Amino acid sequence: MQTPVLEGTNVRLEPLTLDHLPALEAIAFDPSIWRYMLALIHTPQDLRAWVEAALAAQAAGTTLPWVTIRKSTDGTTDQLVGSTRFLDLDLTHRTTELGHTWLAASARGTRINTEAKLLQLTFAFETLKLNRVAFKTHHENLQSQNAMKAIGCVYEGTFRNHYIMPDGSRRHSVWFSIIREDWPTTKALLQSRLTTVPL
Repeated sequence: MQTPVLEGTNVRLEPLTLDHLPALEAIAFDPSIWRYMLALIHTPQDLRAWVEAALAAQAAGTTLPWVTIRKSTDGTTDQLVGSTRFLDLDLTHRTTELGHTWLAASARGTRINTEAKLLQLTFAFETLKLNRVAFKTHHENLQSQNAMKAIGCVYEGTFRNHYIMPDGSRRHSVWFSIIREDWPTTKALLQSRLTTVPL
């Protein structure tokens, strides 16, 4: 399926393309972005390979990749501030995972991620009619785990020694999910957070 444009008040999620590479290069080489990721992006060649892999997965029908755009509020140019995607999309069993989410430092701690999650989860549960959206993160990424809990994600368990990180260390993956029955509560939490988190 085609990756759709998802648009809110402050955020627009656009389908990832190679045309986004210049704007991604302006923010993607911050090592803090990749600290808990399986990818390690140091060079434009690394970034291109990362985008091409996402596009190949999209062509195979298992991934919907987006770039995250902060919409201008003062007439200036909209700003690309990160990326996110659905992966392991399974329309037969109506499940996906929401991940590969990262933001430029300037967008962290703002309502950008909150609104992006609201857009993605609304699309998942209300348009695609999914039954489950999964999330997983590095066992040391406590900030990510706390953020998931704050929007109503339910802890499901930990896959021990799940991955080997680029530096050779072992990663346990901590899994959470939101299911269809949780969605009304999670939607209300996200909508409430939009009124309290700074822009």
